[in-house]
Amino acid sequence: MAANNRRMSGKKGAQVGSGGQRRKGLEGKGPTPPAEMRKGHKKNRVAGAKAKQALRRPAPRGRGGKSTSELVVGRNPVVEALRGGVPASTLYVQQFIDNDERVREALQLAAERGGINLMEAPRPELDRMTNGLNHQGLVLQVPPYEYAHPEDLAAAAYDDGEDPLIVALDGVTDPRNLGAVVRSVSAFGGHGVVVPERRAAGMTAGAWKTSAGTAARTPVARATNLTRALEAYKKAGIVVVGLAADGESELGDLAALAGPVVIVVGSEGKGLSRLVGETCDFRVRIPMPGGAESLNAGVAAGIVLYEAARRRA
Repeated sequence: MAANNRRMSGKKGAQVGSGGQRRKGLEGKGPTPPAEMRKGHKKNRVAGAKAKQALRRPAPRGRGGKSTSELVVGRNPVVEALRGGVPASTLYVQQFIDNDERVREALQLAAERGGINLMEAPRPELDRMTNGLNHQGLVLQVPPYEYAHPEDLAAAAYDDGEDPLIVALDGVTDPRNLGAVVRSVSAFGGHGVVVPERRAAGMTAGAWKTSAGTAARTPVARATNLTRALEAYKKAGIVVVGLAADGESELGDLAALAGPVVIVVGSEGKGLSRLVGETCDFRVRIPMPGGAESLNAGVAAGIVLYEAARRRA
């Protein structure tokens, strides 16, 4: 009884019926948040000021050599974008967010990359930014992509003493296909990709992710008019080859792949547009003994780029 009386006294120590609260209080609460996320820290104030200034600055309208900025919304998409090396300017984190593994990983990846502003924002502000999408407390801002000019791709190749190997996309609207093409161009020693300014996929976060980081070293050019860009390539002595299911010759018979060449790939459904098809010097088909009617742009470009690299080697 004496012992029990001591435990019930007002002295410090474990109390009867505490339910292990003292033990729970000793459990770890995870890694310390970066300075930019700690309220009251100088870096938190600086990051917040920069992010607010960026929000007030009007975004470009996609004219000229820039695309508009983009928001990646949701915990899984944000983490995957950061894992994939997608360029980012600001990571917005909802105030009082439930700090699960994905939130912690997003903060860690952003801190390790450097150059990414971290900003806490109330939920209504994130709702407004994302037009009510289910952001789950995480929003990543991707800066506008700096497009090259189509002539720059050929000029860079000649400067390196190489024959240009360029892929142009006609009517390809899936950013994942664009990312896959960029990855193939990088893998097989190509010099860049050309996309039209309108009705075509651009370098979004999805394209960056699919490119597996190769978009950082493989330029993408934007053409105001794809037909005129192809005609300019032809005047510069570069052969323009279009892929078409009804092409006049097969890929294996095309000797032009060993020299300066632009490979034009159309959409999986419609193929090459009429004007672009008429601009091509050659229209070739990829033999498919298995009977498939078509290939998506990423696969078709990879096959032709491999054949071009084999011939050049």
